[in-house]
Amino acid sequence: MVIQIYDSRVRAVRDFIPSRDGKVSIYVCGPTVQSTPHIGHLRSALIYDLWTRWFIHRGYQVTLIRNVTDIDDKVLAFASEDEPWWARAYRIETEFSRLYTTMGVLPPAYEPRTSGHIQHSQLLIKRLIHRGHAYVATDGSGDVYFDVASWRDYGSLTRQGPDDVLGIDESSSVAKRDSRDFALWKGAKTAEPDSASWPSPWGAGRPGWHIQCSAMSRRYLGPVFDIHGGGLDLRFPHHENELAQSVAAGDQFARYWVHNGLVTTSGQKMSKSLDNSISADALLQQVGPAALRYYLLSAHYRSALDYHPQALTDAAAALARVSAFQRRARPHVATMHTAAGLPEGFANALDDDLNAPAALAFLHDHTRAGNAALDHGDLSSAADEHRFVSAMLSVLGIADDALGATTHDSMGSTVVDILLTHRANARDARDFDTADRIRDELATVGITIDDTASGTSWRKS
Repeated sequence: MVIQIYDSRVRAVRDFIPSRDGKVSIYVCGPTVQSTPHIGHLRSALIYDLWTRWFIHRGYQVTLIRNVTDIDDKVLAFASEDEPWWARAYRIETEFSRLYTTMGVLPPAYEPRTSGHIQHSQLLIKRLIHRGHAYVATDGSGDVYFDVASWRDYGSLTRQGPDDVLGIDESSSVAKRDSRDFALWKGAKTAEPDSASWPSPWGAGRPGWHIQCSAMSRRYLGPVFDIHGGGLDLRFPHHENELAQSVAAGDQFARYWVHNGLVTTSGQKMSKSLDNSISADALLQQVGPAALRYYLLSAHYRSALDYHPQALTDAAAALARVSAFQRRARPHVATMHTAAGLPEGFANALDDDLNAPAALAFLHDHTRAGNAALDHGDLSSAADEHRFVSAMLSVLGIADDALGATTHDSMGSTVVDILLTHRANARDARDFDTADRIRDELATVGITIDDTASGTSWRKS
């Protein structure tokens, strides 16, 4: 058994070999807690949750660090007199935490905040200055910059030469030696609250965005760790800058780089700045957490996932079929002594760079096989398939008891209507066994079907 990972830095699939036997260390760039989480944030969290679950299943001890950026230009921009930046950041952080819990995301080993690691950022900056890769601005601003020209390997993560990179930092200060240089320390500004700055050898201020992650990953995982993860939009400049400053400071840093694709709407990146983001809570009002989790894992993690409402309906219907089989087979499981475990094809799919769509295909293959076994009275095989399906759902983070949520009020009418359409098609084709099965499955969750001369309707029992 070898887990394979696509390493973004080398742009190739590599066998995963941990730096320490039996242990996996992962650092994931978590949210900047400026505003309510949208489904792009949630997809990223679920992807690294599945990586964690799969490593654990394969016998590894996983240390996952997911940071919270609670002090940043964007966080300060949304603050107000009634809600200071630190209060807003904490409120939004609790929204993310609640969402993670609702969606069954395993908690990280630790979730450090930027504001709690100012001294670690400063220590890293001091090392960079000492090694000749950073300088203090001469205009009295208190800013400190990374000297891109001093690091010949800059651009190696995204395959860019130094001459290909222009003006990568948000600052246009004339104190910068080169437009490519980026801020490691931002001197305090008169328009910003005193609570948003800390003392330093270069003057009061706060860490730049990029140095924060380098400092926190080193603090909790050491100078070398296995996997650095994050969204594809972070590759440049954020991850490129992290890599440059950490290695320039003398650390080996991340051995594998993993980047997940973005959630888009009509092919356009979903973001607050484009005003096209969809809150995760809004989607949870339409479907349960199990169906939303299924939907967000339905595309390969490196691919873009384009949002449209029908996809949620399809995900809910797919899980309803799995749930219906589990309920049909459950009475027979206790009486059958069958082997547990994961199907080989499912396991191979996740070993292959976490190919969740292929794994979901095996889930449905075994669901269909289980239904066929029940239809033919092969209870032993049906019990086998029930256990296989339960094991697969567990790895995917969709517990059996969560499937019931797919037929509750938040999305129940949509799912029932879909199943009734399937039933009507079966009756038209004179496939009365399938039609009766759908009726019986709905009855197990309290839905009664009424066939009348004017058509079919349904009601809650």
